[in-house]
Amino acid sequence: MLFLYFFLISGVEMPNPFHIAFPVDDLDAARAFYGEILGCPEGRSTNSWIDFDLYGHQIVTHLIPGACRKGDAEGGAVDGHNVPIPHFGVVLDMDDWKDLAQRAKRHGITFGLEPQIRFEGLPGEQATMFFCDPAGNALEFKAFADMKQLFVKQ
Repeated sequence: MLFLYFFLISGVEMPNPFHIAFPVDDLDAARAFYGEILGCPEGRSTNSWIDFDLYGHQIVTHLIPGACRKGDAEGGAVDGHNVPIPHFGVVLDMDDWKDLAQRAKRHGITFGLEPQIRFEGLPGEQATMFFCDPAGNALEFKAFADMKQLFVKQ
């Protein structure tokens, strides 16, 4: 949450939040994972969907029985690793990224890609980790020591 705090105290305008909606096959499992494990405040909900605040961005889990892929996502090659496609996540500041990595480990999350530094010593060096929610949706969380590296070309 330090990322959001920075924008509030710095007077810098926060970027527009994104919105993504995706299927889950168990709303209670989604509520436990996103709300309790990832620490996302819950917004509105019905018996078929739940809004969550993921670091200032709106994510919405929709109950779609039978629609979940449970880890069979195709992969793409990035820095010598096969990463699941599709995936989504948030670019965090380094302290929030480290806190999330520790929280995920404490909760026994199985990582598809363990927390690590990617592109070390190169333009765009970043911390990254991948894991899936209980429905099999792949998530990536990354951080940069220097946020100006976010869109730098290799």
